[in-house]
Amino acid sequence: MYIVDRLEGDWAVVEGEKQTFNLPRKLLPGEVREGDVIRITVAIDHEATRSRERKVKQLMEEVFED
Repeated sequence: MYIVDRLEGDWAVVEGEKQTFNLPRKLLPGEVREGDVIRITVAIDHEATRSRERKVKQLMEEVFED
């Protein structure tokens, strides 16, 4: 469980289990308020990762053409 302790400008101070950290406010819903309980989920975007890898590979091939 994470609780929004306070909002400071562009940052939200969030308390979790035995730790406090800052989170950019723009990552939270606009209606977030001090005292709100929030859920944080992180997911890998596999398609975006593959696309980025293809672009990097293409750039490398262009730079290091024989």
